[in-house]
Amino acid sequence: MYKFRSMKKNTPNVATHLLESPASYLLRIGGVLRKLSLDELPNLINIIKGEIVFVGPRPALYNQDDLMALRVAAGVDKLKPGITGWAQINGRDEISIEAKVALEKEYLERKSVWFDLMIVVRTFTSVLFSKGVAH
Repeated sequence: MYKFRSMKKNTPNVATHLLESPASYLLRIGGVLRKLSLDELPNLINIIKGEIVFVGPRPALYNQDDLMALRVAAGVDKLKPGITGWAQINGRDEISIEAKVALEKEYLERKSVWFDLMIVVRTFTSVLFSKGVAH
């Protein structure tokens, strides 16, 4: 996954929500990049390469075994990862992984062009108001 660097090089290689003090690892520009989701712009390269889609569950880190196990149990692992998704606009950093997977399962069940379009529109609104960003 291509991204702009927003965290310092010495940051532990774990999901941000598992860091004791995520803000202490942010680069000066990192907070702005994350708040406006600009760190995700290079993901467009991944879309062009066919590795991800625009709407789908956010990709898991290689060491997020708990998240991946829940996704397998819910059948969500069959979805191609995306830049934004139903869980992203309904809590983002503020909800548990169980709640994220439940929202991803709901997305799987409701998946359609119109639902994707609604998610894209709501994504821009969420980014504009920094809704759900915890770090």
